[in-house]
Amino acid sequence: MRGLKNKGYGMLLLFLITGAVFGGILGEFISRADALASVSPYLVKTFLVLDVPPISINLYVVRVMLGFALQPNLISIMGMIAAILLFRRI
Repeated sequence: MRGLKNKGYGMLLLFLITGAVFGGILGEFISRADALASVSPYLVKTFLVLDVPPISINLYVVRVMLGFALQPNLISIMGMIAAILLFRRI
């Protein structure tokens, strides 16, 4: 990848996260659009990739719960692909 030589992996990760978030937001708009009602179930169906159940840590002063789930949909994956292409252009 020629874009990685100048910018680094941190910027690529930022682009990927931004593309996924914008794709997810766009997917929410598409799911509510009447014109795309026939295609929207396929575009906004989520796929469970990674699921770390919440873990509770009780420190007696503060209680912390940590967990993580990665559930992209097709639109957010397309957003990530667009972010990679944009990253390589810049």
